[in-house]
Amino acid sequence: MTPRTNPRKNARTNPRPAAPATPPTAPRTTARRPRRGRRAARAGQYAALLAYLAFLVLPFLWLVSTSFKPARELGSLHPTWIPKDPTLANYRQAFDEQPLLQAAGNSLVAALSAAALAVAVATPMAYVMARHRTRLARAATGWVVVSQAFPFVLVIIPLFLVLKNLHLINSLPGLIAVYVVWALPFALWMLVGYVRAVPAELEEAAAVDGAGRLRTLVSVTAPLLAPGIGATALFAFITAWNEFFFALVLLKTPEKQTLPVVLTHFLGAEGAADLGPLAAAAFLATLPSLVVFALIQRRITSGMLAGAVKS
Repeated sequence: MTPRTNPRKNARTNPRPAAPATPPTAPRTTARRPRRGRRAARAGQYAALLAYLAFLVLPFLWLVSTSFKPARELGSLHPTWIPKDPTLANYRQAFDEQPLLQAAGNSLVAALSAAALAVAVATPMAYVMARHRTRLARAATGWVVVSQAFPFVLVIIPLFLVLKNLHLINSLPGLIAVYVVWALPFALWMLVGYVRAVPAELEEAAAVDGAGRLRTLVSVTAPLLAPGIGATALFAFITAWNEFFFALVLLKTPEKQTLPVVLTHFLGAEGAADLGPLAAAAFLATLPSLVVFALIQRRITSGMLAGAVKS
């Protein structure tokens, strides 16, 4: 017979194991430190952004203010941001002294032509470099990087000799060709990144559905590259519109000079500037860049690509 066990005795001799103690909670200060660090980093980013915005906007606002000030306010020892007696005399004087409209037309033709040609040449090259990574594509990428290291002064003499042999000195076509070549490396580098962002699976799906190569490029790839093409065209346009050195060297006839070159005519022989008309003309010279950017800024987004991939 098995002896009976007493449950009370067993409970006394074999007590139950104690429940594990709960670990102490971490102090709240350690949890707050990452949040404070993120807030401080975000505040630093906003402060840097505001400083950069002030660096860009304040000179432009001062330029606009100066263009509306009369001569007595321009020579005042205590200048103000808002003109006390705003006037349009500086704008009338600027148009009377220099052919601003003709110079603006030359700049517009050169900038639009250079932007269109640079995009037309760089787009197919960027597609080939992004989709077919061969030795030639890597060599072209190296050329893009190296070409940006050459200063203007280093290439102006051989460039002048080449254009002289081609009879393109003192002509807008010669200047446009220079602008296209100068903007092409960076435009190509930009478009290669945009082409690589387009998934190759979209083109493969179009090929499975029976679309040819040309139809795929026109109907599938080209619409997705619209933001990149717009950004590249904007870069080429602004670069050509604001360029001064090549236009100064290559264009000699006043009727063919661009707007940045004509702006230097407001400076005297000893460096004395006619400040009022110069500010008015400089303000008018910045308007086309602002207008072009305002018109195509909605196209320069990556949301078009994300929406196409989701659909």
